[in-house]
Amino acid sequence: MVKSRIELLQGDITTVPVDGIVNAANSALAGGGGVDGAIHRAAGAEQLQQACRQYNGCPTGEVRSTPAFNLPAKRVLHTVGPIWQGGHSGEPELLADCYRNTLKLAVKESLLSVSFPAISCGVYGYPHQSATEIALFETCQFLTHHNELEKVIFVLFDQPLYQLYQKTLRTLSAI
Repeated sequence: MVKSRIELLQGDITTVPVDGIVNAANSALAGGGGVDGAIHRAAGAEQLQQACRQYNGCPTGEVRSTPAFNLPAKRVLHTVGPIWQGGHSGEPELLADCYRNTLKLAVKESLLSVSFPAISCGVYGYPHQSATEIALFETCQFLTHHNELEKVIFVLFDQPLYQLYQKTLRTLSAI
């Protein structure tokens, strides 16, 4: 059952041991606030920043991979979520692309476990209900067709978002 391969945690994503930690990055891959800043600090900001420079940025919806340095992971998967602009500028498809492309790259890199934050739900302003539905739907769809990933963990920083993910995961029909 796909849902048994999805785990929800409330806490700090930088402390969860996984093969791949997903960074909600900005398009410059320059480090910033929120999850992005926390991942850069925990990994070793200068090392991670230097590894990111090789890419010269990352378009929204795509993903780039770097070593994880001081994090309890092998790789950091940097994906750029959309900035919410009312929902009529392709935001749902771009957010879905973040999850699909990140999961594809995780499999390509032979990662068995990945942890995701709530992409675009911070300063990018994506409505939490919609973002949660997209995250969980895309993950369930991917896991249905790919057995290589053993565990996908969503690490939510605060209690309300954690509860929203719990509620939404329960409502996904018999996956």
